[in-house]
Amino acid sequence: MGRYINPFTDWGFKRLFGQEFSKDLLINFLNDLFEGEFQIKDVTFKDKEQLGDSNDLRGCIFDIYCVTDDDKHFIVEMQNRWVPFFVNRSIYYASKAFVAQRKKFDEAGDRTPVLYQFVPVYVVCIMNFMPREHEVTKFRTDVALREKSSDSMFSDKLRFIYLSLPFFDKSEEECVTGFEKWIYVLKYMEVLERLPFTAQKKIFNHLAKLADVRCLSSEEQEKYDESIKAVDDYYSGLYGSYVEGEEKGIAKGRVEGRAEGRAEGELSKGLTVARNLLAIGMSWPQIMQITGLTEEQLRQLKS
Repeated sequence: MGRYINPFTDWGFKRLFGQEFSKDLLINFLNDLFEGEFQIKDVTFKDKEQLGDSNDLRGCIFDIYCVTDDDKHFIVEMQNRWVPFFVNRSIYYASKAFVAQRKKFDEAGDRTPVLYQFVPVYVVCIMNFMPREHEVTKFRTDVALREKSSDSMFSDKLRFIYLSLPFFDKSEEECVTGFEKWIYVLKYMEVLERLPFTAQKKIFNHLAKLADVRCLSSEEQEKYDESIKAVDDYYSGLYGSYVEGEEKGIAKGRVEGRAEGRAEGELSKGLTVARNLLAIGMSWPQIMQITGLTEEQLRQLKS
């Protein structure tokens, strides 16, 4: 087990971003994400059950629902693997946030036009997997309601930002902005021996303390272990299915004498496994642990 917790587990994600004692981390992350647009001073966590199933372990989706001091609504999702229609799913969550606003007016018996004066809803999807090519094709995909011919803003009430971590391949030295430093730390936290950028970003000292496994109480450690086991069990099943499928494919290639089967046998086993694990959405730290490959080897494989 590494020095720092895995931020892509249910418990780890909530500890770092979904608690009162850690909301300064969430605020800093969002401010860096939206740098130059607005500045958040405070957030209030809301009951995410309003948005439906927020803890779907089968899809490894863990979300945070909060409202800022200037009444912007934020849904922050962590998704560890690709699921069909995941973009539609994020649209569904956003619609639930609008319904929650409407419900407030309905309960007050307000039937005036004001009930359609919605406040903005932002959906931030942190995707710890390689998406399908027709969905997201770069690290940051920013979606807003815009007029097609002029590309002017049609409404500021709805915004989606998809962050696909496999597309982020900057080294520690290449990270310049606060947001880049956040993404680097989150992506590699589980395998880091020290948290970088603490001198430049003081908030990372708080992050390092909350993420340090040695600082967990026995009760916190138990909950974290359970969260890790849930993720490990999922990936073990996923990897087992992949191995079974590859063995069947190799056997079929030998029987048919297919060139693909012969070429497959010539590839390095570690690189072959890594390529396929990347395709199904496994994170770099987990692939590095399974295959023994280095970060540099994965970068070359991805290029």
